[in-house]
Amino acid sequence: MQLILNGNPMEIAGEELSIRDFVKTLPIGDQPVLVELNGEAVLNREFDEKFVSTGDTVEVIRMVAGG
Repeated sequence: MQLILNGNPMEIAGEELSIRDFVKTLPIGDQPVLVELNGEAVLNREFDEKFVSTGDTVEVIRMVAGG
C-alpha cells in the first residue's frame, strides 16, 4: 500500500494494517507515540480498531520526556 507518513510518500506490504501493527513497522522501537490519521487524532486505545490503508495520510510523533 502507498501512503503519506509525516509528509513523505511511503510504501509498505499489505492492503490494510491496524495502527498498532503499522507503528510496529516503523524504526522507533517501543517508544510511545501520538498518531493522527487523515487529520484526526487517534487515541492509543483505538490503535487496534483503526486501520491504515492505501492513500491515507499518517502523522506519527514520538513522545519524549524532558525539561
